[in-house]
Amino acid sequence: MKKILMGRKEKHRTRACLLLLPAILLLAGCMTVGPDYIVPEPGAPPAWNAGLGDRLITGKTDPEELARWWETFEDPVLASLMDRAVKGNPDLKEASARVREARARRAAAGAGMFPALDSTASFQRSGDSESARNLYSTGFDARWEIDLFGGVRRSVEAAGADLQAAGEAMNDTLVSLTAEVALNYVEVRAFQARLETAEANLALQEETYRLQQALVQAGLSDGLALQRARSNLESTRALVPSLRASLEGAKNRLAVLLGERPGAVHEELARSRPVPMVPPEVSVDAPADILRRRPDVRRAERELAAQSARVGVAMADLYPRITLNGSIGLSALSSGDLLTAGSRTFGYGPRITLPIFSAGSIRAGIDARSALQEQALIRYEAAVLIALEEVENALTAYAQEQVRRVSLQESAQAAQEAAELAEYQYRSGMVDFTVLLDTQRSLLSAQDELARNSGALASNLVRLYKALGGGWPAHEAEEYERGKP
Repeated sequence: MKKILMGRKEKHRTRACLLLLPAILLLAGCMTVGPDYIVPEPGAPPAWNAGLGDRLITGKTDPEELARWWETFEDPVLASLMDRAVKGNPDLKEASARVREARARRAAAGAGMFPALDSTASFQRSGDSESARNLYSTGFDARWEIDLFGGVRRSVEAAGADLQAAGEAMNDTLVSLTAEVALNYVEVRAFQARLETAEANLALQEETYRLQQALVQAGLSDGLALQRARSNLESTRALVPSLRASLEGAKNRLAVLLGERPGAVHEELARSRPVPMVPPEVSVDAPADILRRRPDVRRAERELAAQSARVGVAMADLYPRITLNGSIGLSALSSGDLLTAGSRTFGYGPRITLPIFSAGSIRAGIDARSALQEQALIRYEAAVLIALEEVENALTAYAQEQVRRVSLQESAQAAQEAAELAEYQYRSGMVDFTVLLDTQRSLLSAQDELARNSGALASNLVRLYKALGGGWPAHEAEEYERGKP
C-alpha cells in the first residue's frame, strides 16, 4: 500500500513539473539581457570630393560586372590567370577554412539551446578484508540549462556574426587577390613593352655607333664623338638587364599568387602582349553604395555586432542559472539482476545557481566586453574612413594619369619626329653629332615614359576597382545575410 501511495505522489510531482515546463520555456524565450544591436550609420558623404574626369561617370554599377571587373580589359590570358588564382591561392584557401571553422563554432554555440543526453555504464567492486561485493549500473543522464536570461542566445548571435565576419574576410581576401594578380600581370606586360622599347633604341644606337666608327676610321670625325656615342649605347644597354630582372620577378610573383611554383607561368607569358587597354568609361557608385559593398567595411560591422552580443553573454552571468537534470537507469549487485523490476532507478529536478559573491569578476567581465565593443566600433569607423580615402585617391590617380597620357603621347610623337629629322640632317651635314645623340636619348626617354604610363594607367584602374569593392560575387553575401546567424 505504501508503495502505491508513493507511486501516486511521484506521478503528481511529475505532472506538476510538466505543467510548469511551458511557463519556464515562455520565460526563457522572452528575457534577453544585454544591448540589442543596431547597425551604425557610416555617415557617407553624398558625392565624391575628387573630380571624376572625362572617363569616369556617376552611375549604378552592375554587381555581376563589378564581381569580374578584369573582363573589361578583354584579355583572355588575364581572365585565365584569375580563374587559376581563385582555385589555387593559399591565402584564399586559408580564408575558406576560417569560414568552415566559424560555421562549426556557430553550430557548437547553437547546441547549447537543446538538452544534452549521456549514456553511462559502470562496474565497481568494493569491500573489506572479510567480504566484497560488486555493483553494476547503467542508464541515461539528461541535463538542460534553460536560457532564462538569453546568455546562450547571445552566444549564438555572436557566433553567427563571427561566421558572417569570416565570410566577409574571405571576400576581402578575394578582392585583394584579384587586384594583386591583375597588378602583377600589368607589370609583366609593361616591363615587356619597356624592354622592347629599350632593345629597339639599342639597335638604333648601335647603328649610330658603327657609323661613327666608320667616320673615325676615314678621318672624318674625332674620338670624342665616338666615345659619346659609345656612352649613349652602353647606358641604354645597361637598362636591359634591370628590366629583365624586374620582368622575371613579376612573373614569379604571379605564379605564387596562383598557388604554383615560381617559373610556372614563364612559358605562357613568354610572348609579349600589349598592356591591357582601359575601357572608354568606368562607372562609379555613390559613396554609400560602395561602403555597403566593400567587404572590409562589412567585416568590421559584423565584428562590432559580435562584440555587442558578447556584452549580453557577460551580463547573463549576473542572473540565476536554472538547469533541469534527470536520470534513469538500472543498478544491481549482480549482472543477472540488472533487468529485474527492482533494479530500476531514476532521479529528476531543477538546479538553480545564483551568483552571490564573485569579488567583482562578473562586473569586470562586463566592463571588458563593453571595452571590446567600443574598440570594434572604433575599428568600424576607421574602416569607413579608410575606404573613402582609398576611393578618393584612386579616382584622382586614374583621372590624372589619363590627363598625363595625352601629354606623353604628344611628347613621344615629337621625339620620334625629332630623332628622324636629326638623323637626316646629320647625314646631310646640317647638324653636328651632339644633336643626334640628344634626340636619341630624348626618344628613348619619351617612349619609355609612355610605356610606364600605359602600365600605370591600367594599374590605377585596377586599384580603383579594388577600392570600389569589386572582385567578389555579391550574390554569395546571401549566405552571410546580416542579422541572421
